[in-house]
Amino acid sequence: MAESFAFGIADRVVGKLASLVVQEFSLAWGVKTQVEELKDTMSTIRAVLLDAEKKQVKDRRLSVWLGKLKDVFYEAEDVIDELEYEALRQPGGAWDEVRNFFSSSNPLACRLLIGHKIKNIGKRLDKIAAEKSQFDLTERFGDVPILHREREMTHSFVRASDVIGREGDRENIVRILMLSDHDPAENVSVIAIVGIGGLGKTTLAKLVYNDHRVVSRFHKTMWVCVSEDFEVQRLTKEILTSLTDERCDHLSIDKLQNRLRKELEGKRFLLILDDVWNTNRDKWLELKALTMGGAKGSKIVVTARSRLVASIMGSSPAYELGGLSHDECLSLFIKCAFNDAQDKQYPNLVEIGRDIIKKCGGVPLAVRTLGGLLYLKTDEYDWVSVRDNEIWELEQKEDDILPALKLSYDELPFDLKQCFAFCSLFPKDYKFSNLELVQMWMTQGFIKSRKNQEIEDIGNRYINELLLRCFFQEVVEEIQRVWYYFKMHDLVHDLALSVARPECIMINFHSQNVSERVRHVSLLDTHWQEEEDILRFVGKLRDVRTIWFPMVKAGPISESFVTTCVLRFNHMRVLDLTNSSFKVLPNSICSLKHLRYLNLSNNDKIKKLPNSISKLHLLQILLLDGCVSLEELPRDIGKMMSLQHLEVTTKETSVLGNAKKEGRGYFNSLRLLCIRQCNYMESLMKGLQSLTALRTLVIADCYGRASLSVELTALETLLICNCANLDLSYGFGGLERLQVFGIWELPYLVTLPHWLLQGPSSNTLRHLLIHDCGYFRAFTDEEGPLNLTSLETLVIEECPQFSALPEGMRHLTALRRLDIRYCPKFSALPEGMRHLSSLTQLKIEKCNKMLTQRCQPRIGEDWNKIAHVLDICLDGIRISRTNNQVTKKRGTGGLKLHPKPRN
Repeated sequence: MAESFAFGIADRVVGKLASLVVQEFSLAWGVKTQVEELKDTMSTIRAVLLDAEKKQVKDRRLSVWLGKLKDVFYEAEDVIDELEYEALRQPGGAWDEVRNFFSSSNPLACRLLIGHKIKNIGKRLDKIAAEKSQFDLTERFGDVPILHREREMTHSFVRASDVIGREGDRENIVRILMLSDHDPAENVSVIAIVGIGGLGKTTLAKLVYNDHRVVSRFHKTMWVCVSEDFEVQRLTKEILTSLTDERCDHLSIDKLQNRLRKELEGKRFLLILDDVWNTNRDKWLELKALTMGGAKGSKIVVTARSRLVASIMGSSPAYELGGLSHDECLSLFIKCAFNDAQDKQYPNLVEIGRDIIKKCGGVPLAVRTLGGLLYLKTDEYDWVSVRDNEIWELEQKEDDILPALKLSYDELPFDLKQCFAFCSLFPKDYKFSNLELVQMWMTQGFIKSRKNQEIEDIGNRYINELLLRCFFQEVVEEIQRVWYYFKMHDLVHDLALSVARPECIMINFHSQNVSERVRHVSLLDTHWQEEEDILRFVGKLRDVRTIWFPMVKAGPISESFVTTCVLRFNHMRVLDLTNSSFKVLPNSICSLKHLRYLNLSNNDKIKKLPNSISKLHLLQILLLDGCVSLEELPRDIGKMMSLQHLEVTTKETSVLGNAKKEGRGYFNSLRLLCIRQCNYMESLMKGLQSLTALRTLVIADCYGRASLSVELTALETLLICNCANLDLSYGFGGLERLQVFGIWELPYLVTLPHWLLQGPSSNTLRHLLIHDCGYFRAFTDEEGPLNLTSLETLVIEECPQFSALPEGMRHLTALRRLDIRYCPKFSALPEGMRHLSSLTQLKIEKCNKMLTQRCQPRIGEDWNKIAHVLDICLDGIRISRTNNQVTKKRGTGGLKLHPKPRN
């Protein structure tokens, strides 16, 4: 259907037609009348597109009409983008010098060609617009604001108090797990939780997994999301990773299996296999055999939608999960739709809500989604519109909750609709990164820019809005408010697939029927095919804007594939060549004038990039991290005027510093820079005074002895990981906006750098993260107050020499969260802790045993220093301040800096 794309494209094109470059063009070339007429026609059509998109479900003719419109809209956008490209290509480049480009000195053929295209598009659009009168369409406008509303981000860990209606189910499953002879014939027995999608099988499994009785019962616990790919080697890796918290991608299948057997041998373990679809008994028996050395009473809990899956895995009988009762659904709905006790103020809305939840069939996902849709809405009209929506009158299958999800989708603002639909290009159970997804949306033009707001911030607000409406779930924060991962429920993914077709599809090289209207292609092949098959497949596509390889280690190995894509898809915006193994990127890459996103990461063969890549004047994202053979960056890379995000691995001694600095705008748009595995690096930028727009800098896995003396006046986030020889003593100049500073695996760091604590950043820093620094022992060698007046989060992990917080802590008046983990010498809290009135969360884990004793409620020597803190967790024991009740919960793990995930 691709319902959201027509209005989105029309809105972008109308905006671009009103831009300065088009106005100058139309005046200089004598086509001002045609351009104005085109803009007027598109504005008129745009006004009825929202109504047309809504009604097309019941009118096939309307759907065809929208398809023809979108084809013309795409062509119009391509022509306008060509103008922008040509303007950037000129030596002056600024918009106020655009007349120079349109002067008589430019090739007449180019001017005539673009002028002809605009006139042709206008004629075609007039013809299609004339058909509008057949459909009785109403004008509607899409400028519904995306509210800046927030709820607290959650981890995959689930609290029992957040779950409604599953107390009995939890007790039943826990009771089964406590039995040592559930299956007397084997040491390891299987329990399957079975039910339709959206019932909360995974949530129930999490409740059980985190239950204090289960935590105490089993020596080893593991959680693996299985999904549709039941591949034994992958699952073995995932089980080991969950068990040891170590990646084992480098191990062979034999070593993997031997290690898993050894880890489980003689241990009573619990393994959760979530979302299993496998019906191949041989595969299951192969995996199960690896676990049979566990001690008596070991359990495997499986969640699945199918009784057949449960039967194949040997679970008899399966635990059948039912729906929630009406009262339970109402409680959950009120929790999602209202803040605190707000429902008491609106009894009329609660009554309407009672009717709405009857349509949800007892399915929590449907209830949460509709509750999220109505969150903070207090106008009765909005609630009645949901209750009486005609979507409920459509024919439905038994247990079908897609209408409830579709209704929430229909209520999204149009820019969020196209962002959500684009997520259909990622496979089920994909671990989304906010950085990656915002980059993709940005390069497609889906994020509407707003005055005085950064485009990345707007993109993250889009994600937050989709989280609030339950389109995303299972958020895990890696870096506070900066870097986080999340997933999409299978049924929500099904919805994304249904609303994105035919524009977006996931296919493989053997797919037969491919629509001509496909614009965004995600290739799911895990192994590269024969050259002939690939070229035959590419020949089926036309006007593609996105080529994406989401599967791990499944990038193209063929140079001819790249060359063919370049020649065939000259309007492409996104080209993902990650994990590729070709040696040469063709010079013809410069012909992709519209390209915004180019990913070459993890190609270990490529040594040089053609300098012609610098002619990609609209390119915004260039990813070269993991290109370990890359000798240098192209000399003219600094001339890429639109480049905003650069991730790089190179053998150069001065990253970016050897690039040619002639002409205008040397990296003046660069906002995110990630330097990884640059082992020869001696300086960040030799002779370069500043990157005036840079907001985020990540330096990771660089083992060379380097210094970082550079002015970064706009920098907000600085992350440094595994750079043993990096010299931080000279530091950065002009850090007037730094908000996040994180360091990982710096073995020789003893104290924090002086420029961080005494420079301008001391007044702006909000989040400080210190992880795995073997010699780190104190913030500073000097006595006195800490002037980090804005600091909200402080996390210190795996620092064996760290022994005490400074007495100057009392001055951290904004501190809200303090985590100290795996610091064995840390044994007491400073007196200044009692003055931290803003502190609401304190977590201490695996530190000196004396500290746990000192912090015991009422009796501990340090208790009075922290008694005011609302949420205290000591070695997995959660303490309630109100009544000093103690309950046992599983910890959620620490913050770690990982490379960008590729599922």
